[in-house]
Amino acid sequence: MAAIHNVKVKPKAAVLNMLKRLDKIRFRGPKRDDFLDLPDSPTGSDTECSDDILLRPRPSLRDNDEQRDPAGLGTLSVMQDLRSESERLNEVKGHLEIALLEKHFLQEELRKLREETNVETLKQELERERSRRLDLEQKMSDVLKTRCEDSPPQPPRKQQTPAANGTDKQQKETVCSRLHNWLYDRFGVYIEDFRFQPEENTVEAEEPLSAKRLTENMRRLKRGARPVTNFLRNLSALSNWHSVYTSAIAFIIYMNAAWHGWAIPLFLFLAILRLSLNYLIAKGWRIQWSIVPEVSEPVEPPKEDLTVSEKFQLVLDVAQKAQNLFGKMADVLEKIKNLFMWVQPEITQKLYVSLWVAFISSCVLPYKLMGFMIGLYAGIKFFIIDFLFKSCPKLRDKYDTPYIMWNNLPTDPQLKERSNATVSRRLSGCEKVQPVVSRSSLATIPPGVTREEESGRSHNPKKGVFHEVFNLPEIERPLPICENGWRCCLINRDRKMPTDYIRNGMLYVTENYLCFESSSSRSGSSKKNKVIKLVDITDIQKYKVLSVLPGSGMGISIATPSTQKPLVFGAMIHRDEAFETIFTQYMKIMTTTNPET
Repeated sequence: MAAIHNVKVKPKAAVLNMLKRLDKIRFRGPKRDDFLDLPDSPTGSDTECSDDILLRPRPSLRDNDEQRDPAGLGTLSVMQDLRSESERLNEVKGHLEIALLEKHFLQEELRKLREETNVETLKQELERERSRRLDLEQKMSDVLKTRCEDSPPQPPRKQQTPAANGTDKQQKETVCSRLHNWLYDRFGVYIEDFRFQPEENTVEAEEPLSAKRLTENMRRLKRGARPVTNFLRNLSALSNWHSVYTSAIAFIIYMNAAWHGWAIPLFLFLAILRLSLNYLIAKGWRIQWSIVPEVSEPVEPPKEDLTVSEKFQLVLDVAQKAQNLFGKMADVLEKIKNLFMWVQPEITQKLYVSLWVAFISSCVLPYKLMGFMIGLYAGIKFFIIDFLFKSCPKLRDKYDTPYIMWNNLPTDPQLKERSNATVSRRLSGCEKVQPVVSRSSLATIPPGVTREEESGRSHNPKKGVFHEVFNLPEIERPLPICENGWRCCLINRDRKMPTDYIRNGMLYVTENYLCFESSSSRSGSSKKNKVIKLVDITDIQKYKVLSVLPGSGMGISIATPSTQKPLVFGAMIHRDEAFETIFTQYMKIMTTTNPET
């Protein structure tokens, strides 16, 4: 019986070791509380127990039995061992089920983690970094090889043992990696800057139309252009000898600098001086130097709330300014284009010859002499020739070649009008069946004007020749721009009768007269026609008949000594064109009659 007892001890120790390992597996999971306890498990048997069973001492019953029956000690011990082994096997079964559940839970967690993290992209980035590292290592190896080839040959070394060769390889690898890391840390940032990237097309957000924003932008443009306009005004005053002493000093200094070849240093010094003065002004110094005294314009306070008519008027004013500005810019660009495209061959030929002369002179003459000649010509042209041409317009019209060339260059609308005029002349020459050809049939429609608007302008005198209708000399003819007249209504506020107060008719401008032909006149010398000498006009300005309507109006107000209240020519579709024509002719007559004024 003692031998049997000794045999049963070994399996008991093995079972205890197995139970300890299972306990380690059981308690290694981080979420042990999520599983069912052993007594609550639906698959657990009645003989399963908790951890307290393992810790509870069992040999108390056997001790009692040994005290009672010492002879049957071996039999009882064998039976108790068998019972304890069956119980522990059931407990091992429960532990295995718990381990399987933990394994299933861990597999689910691993699957979720794989789904959440993009493993493929990480692998691709890793492969990319590996390829980049390999490329850099290859480049470094090539550089080292070239250096080794360039270096002088060294005497052969003695053969080393394999262990020494291995250490040398490791040292070379460490040196290469260090050199690679040093180069990447030193020059990697600069290399990354040279990486080509596709251009990004960024679309700027456009602001909605706002009357307040429009007014602010116009004021900003005016303030930004003020230094440029002041500079150009001072240059013009310097050329016109507005201040004799200032212009004389500037002329002497410039000619002396040009004579000694210091023209370019002079301009650079003036630029440095201007920047220095601007620095002092920015620091708070009050420095104001100008040939022409600056006129401070009154600043209008910004209005927060604008009425609908004020907003509409503001938009119309800005649109008119933008239209005139864009028109001038388009005229300049079209003239330059036509100059280089041989639209006017006689003008472009002069430019062509002058360019050849300048090219040959630059090839033959030394540059110092060329600079001297150009500097002297620029000074004489700016201070003397331009002053004479501006003071004597007739002299300028005859001998100022650049001015004549520029004025004779046509714009695209003028070219179109010429082509239309030639076509209309050909058509009118072919149509010989009609006995009388009116002036409106020979007139061409300007570009941008519809036939309905042109029909409102093409109204001619109904009775006889023009000078007979208005009792004028035969030399008085309408100007080409108003050959067909402007349809309008004459408002004479000195008259009381409604029939004399407002008259409809046509307005014409001649060299010396402003003529209004009433549409209700029945005879060639009707008293309802109005003739005004341009010399007698005391005031002319644009007029708005009805202030309620939006816009700047469609009328022209003309004051004369013979009328108490100014005459108003209203309801004119082409009011701005008529105003410019009348004002230009009026200024032309006043300058010819009274040059001093």
